[in-house]
Amino acid sequence: MANRITQNIPNTITCCNLISGCIAVTSALYGAMEMALLWIIIGAVFDFFDGMSARLLHISSPVGKELDSLADVITFGLAPAMIVFRELTILNYPSFLIPISPLLPFFAFVLVAFSALRLAKFNLDERQTTSFIGLPTPANALFWGSLLLGLNRQIEAFEWSAPLLLVGICISSWLLVSEIPMFALKFKHWQWRGNELKYIFILTCIPLLIFFQVSAFAFIVAWYVILSIYADATQKSNQ
Repeated sequence: MANRITQNIPNTITCCNLISGCIAVTSALYGAMEMALLWIIIGAVFDFFDGMSARLLHISSPVGKELDSLADVITFGLAPAMIVFRELTILNYPSFLIPISPLLPFFAFVLVAFSALRLAKFNLDERQTTSFIGLPTPANALFWGSLLLGLNRQIEAFEWSAPLLLVGICISSWLLVSEIPMFALKFKHWQWRGNELKYIFILTCIPLLIFFQVSAFAFIVAWYVILSIYADATQKSNQ
């Protein structure tokens, strides 16, 4: 009995991630952006602990792997897309986009398609055991939720916000499926040597969290992408 309960712990945590994503989607649908972002963050916590629990308990199953991706599509694909969709429905559009403005909010769901594609690739890509190739879906979700909630007033006051968000969707979708190596915050040891990039990232995130507060996650994710691109370019130049 105890063994059966233990085997289902990771999948139970994954289901909590899925439920968090559903609540985030519903919150965004009703315009409760703070709750939507909160539940995305809660889902990210569950997503972290389901993998950790599976490793600690030495439990691995094809069902768990597929369930994890399905949950992530909702929490880190559909939920942030709903936040972007909601924002695009209330923004003012430049005159040349007004004729098609009722259709443009639906472009937000491109994020769902590319998140699903990124997760499918991740499941099959054996290169991503200790690091990532392309932007992880949780980071992408936190970027959009944090950006649109933390900088809401500035975005809604700027006339060209809608076109910029549409361009941002394209860039974000490309980053999800790109071949850019991105570091993971997994430590094999705690020494500085070999972990320089990770420690620099963590230390620089502290002032960002203090200064930018809610919008900090957007800046942190952008900084993460920049650091990853720099590290990859440096490594290639040294080869």
